[in-house]
Amino acid sequence: MSRRADDSDKSTVTLCYPMKGAEGIAIEIDNFSLWYGNKQALFSNSVDLEKGLVTALIGPSGCGKSTLLRSLNRMNDLIDGIKFTGEIRLNGENIFKREIDVISLRKTMGMVFQKPNPFPMSIAENVTYPLKVDGIKDKTILEETVEKSLKGAALWDEVKDRLNNNALGLSGGQQQRLCIARAIAGNPDVLLMDEPCSALDPLATGKIEDLISELKGAYTIVIVTHNMQQAGRVSDNTAFMYLGKIIEYGETGSIFTKPEIKKTQDYVTGRFG
Repeated sequence: MSRRADDSDKSTVTLCYPMKGAEGIAIEIDNFSLWYGNKQALFSNSVDLEKGLVTALIGPSGCGKSTLLRSLNRMNDLIDGIKFTGEIRLNGENIFKREIDVISLRKTMGMVFQKPNPFPMSIAENVTYPLKVDGIKDKTILEETVEKSLKGAALWDEVKDRLNNNALGLSGGQQQRLCIARAIAGNPDVLLMDEPCSALDPLATGKIEDLISELKGAYTIVIVTHNMQQAGRVSDNTAFMYLGKIIEYGETGSIFTKPEIKKTQDYVTGRFG
């Protein structure tokens, strides 16, 4: 099924909604636009992201992928001069409502950044940091969370004998998986990943991609990537963005093999980008 809508410059947008056994819609982006001061970065974006699946945001540099991703957990609130119109709804609730607790929202939507950013503390302390911020001090709960989260991030077997070592001593790929463990320790519904493999070598990238596949289902995952091969490997659905606008959205296989919009076809076939 597809839905067509007119964007701000009257060009056609194609949004396809395949239901592949998903549990419903996790995130609804509804006519969402955003400005940095007087500069508009996002233009009337509307798309529904399916629960328990991996959605890739692709498109050329500067097209608004990271801006849209960071809007999902209101990370853009930290930038002066931001303004927006439209809504983003998580499980049906508008995240911009006055009574929304932004800190709680960001725990519900765990974030993994482009470069690994472990804290300069032990491996275990990195994982338990979100719990300690919430005032949880029970040693049993903290230890169980460390093991569960590191296993969830496919890192437990590699670090279980050195949990008290400084996390900065880990390899880049291990540090990124530790950041994923830290994100899931807070028991989020959604994992947002902004180019999580761009600073990693091919071996570490493969491990992160395998991990994304393992985490799918337990979490709704939204990943920004410049690597179209990566999007093809890890995602169920793909949204192609161009000049601040989602131009086409649908099953990843369809987006890459039979896109309905010429601009999408030109991008995935390497004619620009």
